[in-house]
Amino acid sequence: MTRLILGSASTSRARILSQADIGFTVRVSYVDEPAAVAAAQQRDQGEELSPAAEAQLLADLKAAAVVELPGLHAGSAASTTVVLGCDSVFELDGASYGKPYEVDVAIQRWKLMRSRTGVLHTGHTLIDASTGARAQRTVSTQVSFGEPTDAEIQLYAESGEPLHCAGAFTIDGRGSAFVEKVEGDHLSVIGVSPAALRSMLAELGHSITDFWSMPSPAAHH
Repeated sequence: MTRLILGSASTSRARILSQADIGFTVRVSYVDEPAAVAAAQQRDQGEELSPAAEAQLLADLKAAAVVELPGLHAGSAASTTVVLGCDSVFELDGASYGKPYEVDVAIQRWKLMRSRTGVLHTGHTLIDASTGARAQRTVSTQVSFGEPTDAEIQLYAESGEPLHCAGAFTIDGRGSAFVEKVEGDHLSVIGVSPAALRSMLAELGHSITDFWSMPSPAAHH
């Protein structure tokens, strides 16, 4: 028996996995993202992480934090638990933009982003909790924005939707009205790439089909 744990409280990531009919449970990882990035830069003697490297680092830390949670290894010796950690960072002009958290910050971001194209990097880390083996994938997708007015940006920021999203936007909510084009894996922009998950599972010796929900008897009629 193999089970997948999603190390994230993100409802968008959970929705993507559910829509792909992938069975999973959720255990939330509590990682201080700004502190983790600052510590990594200090280790690298002040050199800034690239946006893609930052996304992958945080995915690594989130997966590793969940693996260490109590009770994770409970179960039969024949069972295998794999933990998926993800994190996204938006890149514009080489700079990293994570979650804005505050309305004023989201407004400033949108005034920078409108009419422009950036890259949304989503890091994925999959860890086999029993062996410690891990696989990593960073999926980078270009996102081109429209020209929302100042009033639209203000109302969007005040709605709260973008405050906890990397880059201050979503493509599966109100923010989709302000996104003109997505080039690459659009699901990774929302939060997780099933294609990347399949590839990582294969690297660790598993098949994505092992995680599909069993069809109900009604499905055969």
